[in-house]
Amino acid sequence: MDTLATDTDILKAAEDWKAAGRGVALATVVETWGSAPRPVGSNLVIDDQGNFLGSVSGGCVEGAVVTEALDVIESGKPKTLEFGVADETAWKVGLSCGGTIRVFVEKVE
Repeated sequence: MDTLATDTDILKAAEDWKAAGRGVALATVVETWGSAPRPVGSNLVIDDQGNFLGSVSGGCVEGAVVTEALDVIESGKPKTLEFGVADETAWKVGLSCGGTIRVFVEKVE
């Protein structure tokens, strides 16, 4: 995984994976509060095999986002995920940096 991938790399991967016949989802940071590790607009692209490129959190919630993205690819229904330090799941996924992030996950059609 390359967390320093550019937006162009991420969108190119989404396009290439889609062209290869894979299911693809795109996760985007849509809102942040407090000490968020990645800015609004940060992207993570995920394929139906669990491969991913990019970052929405500097590594702390990517696993949870990938899991949710697989569900979005299967169902076709977008989801908005929220991770925050006040949320006990934040500690489970490692978002202990004091911030809260909201991530929108959508299937790439």
